[in-house]
Formats: sequence, structure tokens, C-alpha cells
Amino acid sequence: MGDKVAGSEHRGETTGKLRDFGAGIVDLIYKGKNPSFEAPTRARSNIKYDEKEAILKLGGGKEERSFINVAQSKKFMQTIAVASKCNTFLKENLHTSIRGLYYQLKLSLGEDVDENLFDEQSESNPLIEDLEVALGVKREDLNLSADRKGFLAGNVRIIDRFGDERLEIDGTKQGRGGWPIPSDVDNGIEFVDVKAKAVLVVEKDAIWQRLNEDQFWKKENMILITPKGQASRGTRRLIRKLSDMVLPVYVFNDCDAWGWYIYWTIKTGSMNLAYISSEIATPGARFLGVTMADIERYDFLKKLTIKANEVDLKRAQEMLSYPWINRHKEWVGELKKVIQTKTKLEQDSLQGPRLTFIGDYIRDKVRGQDFLP
Repeated sequence: MGDKVAGSEHRGETTGKLRDFGAGIVDLIYKGKNPSFEAPTRARSNIKYDEKEAILKLGGGKEERSFINVAQSKKFMQTIAVASKCNTFLKENLHTSIRGLYYQLKLSLGEDVDENLFDEQSESNPLIEDLEVALGVKREDLNLSADRKGFLAGNVRIIDRFGDERLEIDGTKQGRGGWPIPSDVDNGIEFVDVKAKAVLVVEKDAIWQRLNEDQFWKKENMILITPKGQASRGTRRLIRKLSDMVLPVYVFNDCDAWGWYIYWTIKTGSMNLAYISSEIATPGARFLGVTMADIERYDFLKKLTIKANEVDLKRAQEMLSYPWINRHKEWVGELKKVIQTKTKLEQDSLQGPRLTFIGDYIRDKVRGQDFLP
């Protein structure tokens, strides 16, 4: 590792962006102008589907945040406070959560002042996102950690440079629990000796454990990942990094609008994180299953369907309205079938014939290239 602290180069780049951000505001003050900054609008109306990159992105809409504006002055001051505190974290090389940041700033006006800078975390969270957009960085680059949810097992070696240590993690020797995927898989993390031939993303942790117990990742030479439901930022970024290594990515989720939407957030990004889709979306991902078409293919599934409730059906209807989804006739057919039959399927149903059937199902799908786009 030499005498460089892990991630120091990246940290220096982010610190430079914060410095330029602050210098720009100070310059406006010295010139007697209204302190302000501009950032892309994060409203849904400014979110577009980029057909060339096949991901959701922010459009060209911009908005200005200024101090001398009754409606914006408090938020402007709060944003500057967030930037300043993140700059301190970077200088100290210390990390915290967005909750930790909130408590660091809550009393920053002073204990004797009868007003807090932030009353609720719901005030500070969107300002972190504003700063990410304005600076063109991820919150992990600001030393703010997001939730960890995912786990990994497979034929890959991971170098984790943390503090003064250099840890080597072998993805084939992680036992029943797997390697916990950190929120930041860029700074200080390196994936080496990636010998697997594909990535399998499994929505549910219980199904991941079932496949891990069978050492499915070893038999099929796949990297086995579970996001444990909706994928966290770190897990989505990891999937994208593996895809960039020219590994095909297969997603295995429940057969309902919720499982399908989880797939689409992995594939195209999500509307609330459209500003970092280019780093966390994986356009090349393919949906392996479970699908409504599987009910006709496997007779036993006809007896294992579940009634879809009104919330399920409403979500499916919403997905039909998304242009990045309804451009695919296969997905239109699947969603309409859920709405018409008012039924859905869980991954777990594939354990009906025998516990190891899930492995056979995945092999058949991969070998037959039986995927949805």
C-alpha cells in the first residue's frame, strides 16, 4: 500500500470539489452578490430515460438555491453546513451515517440558541442529495455511509484497504453467511482474481442461503449476491462493477410487481437516484425469473400461486405506464397477466417439488437463455 492512505486520491478529489464549491460562494459575497449555487432539478418531471445508455438520468432542468430568498435562505444555510461538516469528515478521514451527520449538525447553532439548525433528519437527508448532485459525487465520497444489506459468495478475491490495514477476502471461504457488502465498494476496495463466469442476484436472503448451502455458486461458477429485498446503493454499485468486468448479470426475484421493480432499479436505476444511475445501474442485467410464463411451464406452480391484493395490482399498473418498461412487449404481457389473473408467485414456490429444484430451475433458464429483457 506504500505510504498512501487508502482512498486518499479519491478523497483529495472530493475535498477539491467542496473547496471550489465554498470558494464560489465566498467570491459572490466579496463581489456583493447574492450567495447562490445551481444544481440539476431532482423533480420527477426532470427525470428522463436515456435510450442510448438505457438508464434513467436527470434531464437538463436546473434550479438555483440562494441565500437572499425568504423561501430558500434556511435551506441554503443548511446545505452549506452539510458541505462544511462533510469537508471536516474528509479531513479527519472519519465516516458516519446520514443519521450521524444529522446529530453533528442539530446543535451547531449553539446550545444557548433557542433554535436548532435541523429539527428532523427529514430536513438534512434531501440536502445531502442536493450536494451530491451539485458536486457530481456520491455520498460515500463524502464519507457518509449508507445502509448495508447485501451479501456475496463466489470465486472472487477482494482487497479491502481499511485504515492502515490491507485485508484479503476470499469469496469462496465465507461460510454460510457470505461477505457483507459495504456501502462503499469504490474507495479502498478492489476486486481481483474474478474467476466466476456470471453473477446471480437473488432477491431473498433465505433463497440465497438455500443456494449457498448447495454451493450453487461453486457448481455453476457464479458470484452469488443477495440484496435482501430492494438493493442498497452499495450492492447496486457492486453489481455494476462486476458487469463492467464483462460478467453477465442474471436477476432472480419474486413474480410480482415488487420483485420486478427491484429488478428494474438494478437495471435502469431508480427515479430518486437518477442522478447517479450511470454508476449504480446495470443496463445489461437480464431477468431470469420468476415469471408468469413459468406457471404454464411447470405444472406444480399452478397450485402454488398467491392472490395479488389491490396494492400489488396498483403497482403493476404503475409499472405499465413507465416508458422504459412498456417498450418491452414481454414485460407488458407479464404485467397484464398479473392484473388479469390477480395472481402472483414467490421464489420460494420453486421449492415445492424438492428443496434443490431451485438450482435446476436456474440452470435450465441460463442454459436455455430464457430471460426477460
